[in-house]
Amino acid sequence: MAVINVDSRGSACPGPITDLVRAYKKAQNGDIIELLATDSGIKADAKAWCERTGNELLEIKEENGVYTVRIKIVSKK
Repeated sequence: MAVINVDSRGSACPGPITDLVRAYKKAQNGDIIELLATDSGIKADAKAWCERTGNELLEIKEENGVYTVRIKIVSKK
């Protein structure tokens, strides 16, 4: 298991979700993607992406305007 860190701070939609997809392409089952974003749209986008792809949304938290999204890859296609 690896943690893949993705920094999308300062990027507007669709930048953060595009960065998430790029990280997913490099990930293996069991890996954790940890994405940082300042665009609040990532909350809904990440949830929808996980529902669509079958991966596990572990956490979305916000601190000082920065959203941290943690996703466990369980359905690598």
